[in-house]
Amino acid sequence: MNNKILGIDIGGSGIKGAIVDIKTGKLLTERFRIETPAGGKPQDIINVLIELTEHFKWRGKIGCGFPAVVKSGVICTAANIDNSWVGIDLAKELKHKYKLNATIINDADAAGLAEIKFGAAKNKKGTIIMTTIGTGIGTAVFYNGVLLPNTEFGHLEIKGEIAEFRASDAARKREDLSLKKWSKRLNRYIAELEKLLWPDMIIIGGGIAKKKEKIADLLKAKCELKFAEFGNEAGIIGAALYATNTKL
Repeated sequence: MNNKILGIDIGGSGIKGAIVDIKTGKLLTERFRIETPAGGKPQDIINVLIELTEHFKWRGKIGCGFPAVVKSGVICTAANIDNSWVGIDLAKELKHKYKLNATIINDADAAGLAEIKFGAAKNKKGTIIMTTIGTGIGTAVFYNGVLLPNTEFGHLEIKGEIAEFRASDAARKREDLSLKKWSKRLNRYIAELEKLLWPDMIIIGGGIAKKKEKIADLLKAKCELKFAEFGNEAGIIGAALYATNTKL
């Protein structure tokens, strides 16, 4: 079996890709990033996906993390992308129109797969929650290594507002919050997750993970709290893993 897969992570601000060794989780190329087109409309994002495959001169399997609920390749929600995405079978579209052999997975689920297989939660049993803190808040929930797909705990309501509108990294930037003030919001969100799911570990990933040295002492949890080992590359690695037929 070919151990090389092109992993792509579609985010609210950037679309990133790299060729991944799925046996080790290592990136075999430099990560290549393109700004997410304003508005996030289907054809614009598909054009970027094509540009990424051309950049890597790639003709094999592609794993693609997407910021929405995804069921059998069909996009079901559009929280941070254009509403016209809803109902599109992206895997089918890419295969039939553009001859791209792609599998599609929720972006937070992809990041979680990388951390479960190779990273912060490797060999960890029990209930694990992966959170991706960036443009929004994505979540992935695992029990003894098995994924419960498409959880949307970033949409929990806290103080009458959706959690990701209050506690995402985008909210921090939008409201020009200090890390100390913003961390209080994220801690409230973590407490809600613990109250509902009683996890054994929560992993903090996404764009905010780049600031882990500055925020590590500000975050609090009853359970074990770790930062994603793969940082902002977790989505690329997990998407590539999902594109395989091997047991995760």
